Amino acid sequence: MNYLAFDTSGNYLTVVSQGKEKAVREIKECLQSHSVALMKEIEYCLLDAQVKLSDIDVFACSIGPGSFTGIRIGVSTAKAFAYALDKKVLGVTSFESLAYNIVDSVKKLTLIDARHDNFYACAFDENNNVILPPCFLSKSEIIDLYKDFLVVSDVEIDGLNAIKGDLAKGFSVAVERKLNLASLDRESLIPLYVKKSQAEEELC
Repeated sequence: MNYLAFDTSGNYLTVVSQGKEKAVREIKECLQSHSVALMKEIEYCLLDAQVKLSDIDVFACSIGPGSFTGIRIGVSTAKAFAYALDKKVLGVTSFESLAYNIVDSVKKLTLIDARHDNFYACAFDENNNVILPPCFLSKSEIIDLYKDFLVVSDVEIDGLNAIKGDLAKGFSVAVERKLNLASLDRESLIPLYVKKSQAEEELC
């Protein structure tokens, strides 16, 4: 199955495509330029994978949590391609990208930095099924919880025995493991916002 997947949820940019070959392109420090860099990296990735955009079967993207703007760029791009070409969509969470870093059959608590010693969290069983739905936890709450899990985080955490995961590597694996869940319901592809944005909170 041919696919094109991209993760615009953080300060990095990852684009993965499977055609005649598998191609991966990464920009480590994309910062606020996802909207500028994404289309060019998609073009290069398709060339590397030896596949045309029209031959893609599934358009996948990271749905977060992460950068609010970055996630919207990824989701809107995947949906636009899928609608235009009548193809399937697939969403991958940042938690899944962390969980699929680990090949060992262990329970995992995945953490995405939400700043100020707060984290977006989600836990998985040995088969990467969700056993703790996405939630917002403080560092102290995590310390009380993490002893039963292998902790995988997108950042190093002082005072917590956590593995720093490779989001790009895990994203690629998660997409391939979930391809059978791709859907023609393009409106089902929506951002995962565990917590309101700062702007939304200030309006409340």
